[in-house]
Amino acid sequence: MDQNEFDQPTEADKELTAFVVDHCNRWRDWRDTNYLTLWEEYERIFRGEWAPADKTRDSERPRIVTPAAQQAVETRHAEIMEAIFGSGEFFDIEDDLQDVNGNAIDVEALRAQLSEDFKKDKIKKAIDQIELLAEIYGTGIGEIVVGMETEYIPSTQPIPGQMGQAAIGVIEKPRVAVRLVPVNPKNFLFDPNGTTVDDCMGVAIEKYVSIHKVVRNIERGVYRKVNITPTYEDSQLEPTQEIQNYQDEKVKLLTYYGLVPREYLTKLEEMEEGGKIEELFPEDSAAEDYQDMVEAIVVVGNDGMLLKAEANPYMMKDRPVLTYQDDTVPNRLLGRGTVEKAYNMQKAID
Repeated sequence: MDQNEFDQPTEADKELTAFVVDHCNRWRDWRDTNYLTLWEEYERIFRGEWAPADKTRDSERPRIVTPAAQQAVETRHAEIMEAIFGSGEFFDIEDDLQDVNGNAIDVEALRAQLSEDFKKDKIKKAIDQIELLAEIYGTGIGEIVVGMETEYIPSTQPIPGQMGQAAIGVIEKPRVAVRLVPVNPKNFLFDPNGTTVDDCMGVAIEKYVSIHKVVRNIERGVYRKVNITPTYEDSQLEPTQEIQNYQDEKVKLLTYYGLVPREYLTKLEEMEEGGKIEELFPEDSAAEDYQDMVEAIVVVGNDGMLLKAEANPYMMKDRPVLTYQDDTVPNRLLGRGTVEKAYNMQKAID
């Protein structure tokens, strides 16, 4: 293939893309029907913004939004941040394992290294943002992103032929960065039949990213070489409502973590291993599409362009998405936030 040509999707690629996009579309429709309107109003209440849709009756004239709910959110947020970080160290590692062959684990070194990595990757800042989103929308969501990055370290090197003198500069050192990325619930899709991330058939994160980031991953070989183009259609994926969002040079990215049929990821010849695959269900059965599924990571651009598809590469096959409920709602993935609990009182004050 000519190096200037783009990768062409196979039939398996098209089926995989259709499988992921179709499920995410249905999950999004269910979520938007039940939550999106309320979430947008909760955001306006927190930011002190008025909108005609927030009126409780047609004759209502006041447009002021009192800061009662906003104060409640900020107070609770400050208390939780103090509870987490107030003591200085917000995590600990206990050496309660049975040491094998007398080789003890140097827990102090591990704790110090983890603390240093958390500072470099700004984990505290991410937790702060996730908790604030949980107070507003009811659910805190974080995506764990692992990647390689270059670290620049100040250094000195001796100058050849000049005793006692050294050149001052920097050296480049690669490091593995593990970042916790806050996710707005408006950007989060999940199987409504599940009550936890692991219980769902899959979860997905959709957002707009700058096209240069997608092109950079194509150059690095992370994404497939496809004819990606800027697009912008849905302002609901933006983090806030109060400003006119910049719409140029953006790509809609859908990252899916979950189960997909194995045949979409692996060629049938490799699956058969010289034999015939035994089908458990007939082709016209609804269960036939959900047999022999495997954990995978699938990235789709602009609602139909497959950028990446691979079996889950993590050793424990974990899904790199964490969620928690700000206030517990049993048997449901999404929780209840401070704004929701203060909603009626906020309306009464206004």
